[in-house]
Amino acid sequence: MKVEIWSDVVCPWCHVGKRRFEAALAGFEHRDQVDVWWKSFELDPGARSQTPHDGSDAGDHLNSGDYADRLARKYGTSRAGAQQMLDTMTDAAAAEGLDFHFEKAIQANTFDAHQVIHLAGERGVQDAVKERLLRGYFSEGEAVGDRTVLGRLAAEAGLDAEEVRQALDEQRYAAAVRDDESEAARLGISAVPFFVIDAKFGIPGAQPADQILEVLEQAWTQAHPLTVVGVGSAGEAAPACGPDGCAV
Repeated sequence: MKVEIWSDVVCPWCHVGKRRFEAALAGFEHRDQVDVWWKSFELDPGARSQTPHDGSDAGDHLNSGDYADRLARKYGTSRAGAQQMLDTMTDAAAAEGLDFHFEKAIQANTFDAHQVIHLAGERGVQDAVKERLLRGYFSEGEAVGDRTVLGRLAAEAGLDAEEVRQALDEQRYAAAVRDDESEAARLGISAVPFFVIDAKFGIPGAQPADQILEVLEQAWTQAHPLTVVGVGSAGEAAPACGPDGCAV
């Protein structure tokens, strides 16, 4: 079974959705036969990355105002409304064992981060790198739009920092990122996370783990229908018992 997940490393519900998917997968009987691929989606392709040295506090490295101010401008709401949104996401993350610190978040263009995730996919450490970038952004205030930081975080998750640098200098996976985004557009994906199972089942958003598990089981059943064997030559079933009694 193949599961493709479109997400961004600066998307809070993507981090929550990752945890819920992992919980669903842990309860899935055929989890060892599930192949997971992380696909690229940029929430803000025009974002300007800030470096770790662009400012001495959160107000500086979020360009103008803190995270709540920027969120309020983006969604046309009040600062209080934006802060309530952040509090809701922080509580949802905590329920999944995640420790969000939006006050530390450094604005980032994530195009390079997605390229690193593609490289990680080729090296067999994609999930670890994805996890490291998410944790770096949401919990540790890491500048995931900075190439030096990306190299360090990726190395901590199993990649070679020099290979990461070379890949980004060459923009080796730029076309792969664009291909993912084009595919998302063709599928009508406009928000993330979005899970696609065996190119047949789509799960929008950070659904609860039990609902994700239901879809995994449904997809598995459709891909592996039961074949009944052992019917007699005359087409008669062997004796058996049911709710209404036993065959005699």
